[in-house]
Amino acid sequence: MVNRMILGGLTALAVVLAGCGSGEQTTTFSVEQRFAKAKALFDNSDYLEAINEFTVITLQFQGSQFAGDAQYYLGECRYGRREYLLAAFEYGVLKRSYPASPRVPDGQYKLAMSYYRLSPGSSLDQQYTKKAIDEFQSFIEYYPSHQLAADVDAKIRELNTKLARKLYDAARQYLILERYKAAMRYFDDVIEKYHDTEYAPLAYLDKVEVLIDRRRYLEARDELSRFMTRYPNSVFRRRADQLQQRLQEEGKEWKNAPAASSAVTAPLSSDQTAGRVK
Repeated sequence: MVNRMILGGLTALAVVLAGCGSGEQTTTFSVEQRFAKAKALFDNSDYLEAINEFTVITLQFQGSQFAGDAQYYLGECRYGRREYLLAAFEYGVLKRSYPASPRVPDGQYKLAMSYYRLSPGSSLDQQYTKKAIDEFQSFIEYYPSHQLAADVDAKIRELNTKLARKLYDAARQYLILERYKAAMRYFDDVIEKYHDTEYAPLAYLDKVEVLIDRRRYLEARDELSRFMTRYPNSVFRRRADQLQQRLQEEGKEWKNAPAASSAVTAPLSSDQTAGRVK
């Protein structure tokens, strides 16, 4: 699919090159005139023709003040056509070939947005979600005071929540299959990697419930303590209280056991927890 898209872009480029010498009037355009023509085509959503004109600028007038803008608008044309992989490529060329262009911050944002648009639902492969997060984080790193920084932060949280949900759903599926070690590993991944999403407290409480069901009362107590410490005002506090009541009723054997040490404030590693649940 990607190869076909790139092949199509190269074919279009060949057409542009072939046409560069076909018309005397076209070859006598100044860079200013050609850019104005290309921009007018873009503004009218005539993206294919605009791509031809912007490409000529990037090839014939590489050292001009319009070259960086032309490269940016190549990305914008692809984005407007929803050709997000090609758009990401063009924005990447802008960053690499015209790093001093004032269009680079916007190009970095749209590069991330291209992958954001390609990010599928949480049940599918998340490679584009991760690419989008990486590019959004690069934007924040280089342009922390940019007017789009707040929007970027929100999108990073949204995408992290999607990744957390994928892991959480996998953990729940393993519970259905009664593969408890695997479930606990996935719950730990949610807690450790995505602690600021809504799925982290859910993962904590699901772990506690599994441990109680498996009569691992001491571990359940410690996990519940960690939950209370990390999420004292959680919307899931009522469920935590219910699990606490279960512990008091079912887990009398641990009442006289020593309380958890300072490790109470930090989650067990996935290997430690998974090794205890069978």
